[in-house]
Amino acid sequence: MRLQAVECFECGQKNAEIAVVLRISVRSVERWRRAWREGGEAGVLSKGSPGRPRLSEIQIVRLERELECGPLAHGWADQRWTLARIKTLIGRLFHVSYTV
Repeated sequence: MRLQAVECFECGQKNAEIAVVLRISVRSVERWRRAWREGGEAGVLSKGSPGRPRLSEIQIVRLERELECGPLAHGWADQRWTLARIKTLIGRLFHVSYTV
């Protein structure tokens, strides 16, 4: 779809027209056009899934050690690890944000 948008950019089509044809938001077209201006076709290509792990292997090992210490060691009132607590712990340790 991004490469179709590039073809449209090269033909001089307006963002709103491209959005209708590709059935995407004008905002996405604007973002892609900016990336195309700055980096050419390569700038428009997808950077991959945003769901890739953002912690290194070393950080994952540290997280496992911290989880083994239990929630009490990290200030929670009981010994239940929840996804929300793990998310918070990752943020505290590595300054990286995940969704639950």
